[in-house]
Amino acid sequence: MPATVYTHRWLLASFLRRELGTRYAGSVSGAAWALLNPLALLALYAFVFTMVFRVRLPVDSGGASYTAFAAVALWPWIMFSEGVVRGMGCIQDNGGLIRKVAFPHALLVYAAVLSSFAVHLVGYVAVLAVLAALGEPVHLFRLPLVLAYLVPLALAAVGVAAALAALQTLLKDVEQVVSIGLTVVFYCTPILYPLSFVPESLRSWAAINPLASVVERLREVLLQGAGLLPADLWLWLAALVVWWAGLRFFERLSPHFEDFL
Repeated sequence: MPATVYTHRWLLASFLRRELGTRYAGSVSGAAWALLNPLALLALYAFVFTMVFRVRLPVDSGGASYTAFAAVALWPWIMFSEGVVRGMGCIQDNGGLIRKVAFPHALLVYAAVLSSFAVHLVGYVAVLAVLAALGEPVHLFRLPLVLAYLVPLALAAVGVAAALAALQTLLKDVEQVVSIGLTVVFYCTPILYPLSFVPESLRSWAAINPLASVVERLREVLLQGAGLLPADLWLWLAALVVWWAGLRFFERLSPHFEDFL
């Protein structure tokens, strides 16, 4: 599978440019919305959890405000969830191309996921820089370490999106279930709250969620200035398993896509 990507890297780059162009080229509002939508969500969550529920963060949050606390985890979630959704629909969206040209269909999944991560990564860095300028304890010098968590997150998104893309092509109604599933995963992941807020009897189950480990580690790195840990290798292992299994499932069904498009 990595060999396929390397061999067809120029085709992947072309798909990636087309994906970005389709979404943002010639559209000021489209490019701005990529940043404004997460900012609007962040503002909403900050209002609800600070003004309505009056959440008080634990002392180990590095002295960050709730806005910074939520922002560090929200953008990676948006990268992942949008990548999964766009990757899930990429085969149906490119049905005409698939029927006319022979190429590795997985490249469409990679392009859809990578475009989501690339666009929101720019917004992520911009928001973190603004928060640091406003006095939040964001350790910008730790930004290179963020890639150690976003890369496995992207690999996992490719695997999940590939499996769902295959199912969506054959079954047509998978997206309705996925929409509900992503909402459940979002609220079960400590994005809007710290993991310590989960009742102790359920905390070990919540910690099994790899996304929970990603957002918790991102907060430790960016808000507390922590470094990488040997335990982070488990995140990479889990991501590689999801990536490999999802693409393996996709490749087994890929030869039958034309019959359902």
